[in-house]
Amino acid sequence: MVLKKLKSLLGSSPNAPRARTGVATRETLLNPDAPFCAIGDAHGRLDLLAPLYDRIRATYGADIPVVFLGDFVDRGPESAGVLRMVRDLNMARPDVDIALTGNHEKMMIEFIDDPAGKGARWLTFGGIETLHSFGISQNSIRYDAEDALEAADALEDALPDGMLDWLRVLPATWVSGNMHCVHAGMDPDIAADAQKTKVMINGHPNFLTRARQDDVTVVHGHTVMQEAAVWDGRVSLDTGAYLNGRLTAAYIEKGTCTFLT
Repeated sequence: MVLKKLKSLLGSSPNAPRARTGVATRETLLNPDAPFCAIGDAHGRLDLLAPLYDRIRATYGADIPVVFLGDFVDRGPESAGVLRMVRDLNMARPDVDIALTGNHEKMMIEFIDDPAGKGARWLTFGGIETLHSFGISQNSIRYDAEDALEAADALEDALPDGMLDWLRVLPATWVSGNMHCVHAGMDPDIAADAQKTKVMINGHPNFLTRARQDDVTVVHGHTVMQEAAVWDGRVSLDTGAYLNGRLTAAYIEKGTCTFLT
């Protein structure tokens, strides 16, 4: 029953969600304190993330804030490389290269902490590819408790020193002016500064169907879009990098949003 519900939400399988279309019905206010960039879900596609980041820096300068919207891991082939890249950038200049947590980072942590229990679902959502990127063989999502514990221990051992601690404390949001960057979304009926962390990481059932009634604009990933879009108080940036090779970023300044792929 749970799997059927997940499939109904995410498509025919957890790795093949249906792409949504963002159709604007009202004006979206873009009013950050200063220009910044945001990058959608990389999902292990280091081959897309590294050149896109370099392009942002070459185009907009070394000091413009760049917000990574989470879901660095799973599904794509180079989760280990993406994690190393984002962590190194964030640790060197945390106010310039901002890393937010996504639901896939949380699932990976749950797997390490409780591999035979709550964390078991991670392998269904791309965790096998992440294990492979760290040199850990795990070819089936069906495994017994002993296999799960061994895989979790191997993953924890394979993570670079300090990586797990860094993942555990990644923030769920970054704010500039009226722009609120999160991984998945917000409850449209709750004030922006009163959102639950769980909602910002995992999403809310009304986020994409009900527009906020204030001037807050939410910059997010998580939901695969046919095209990146500015619509009804949202800037939607997940264009399915692991599915189709399209990783999208946005340059946002007052009154303007420019997409980069």
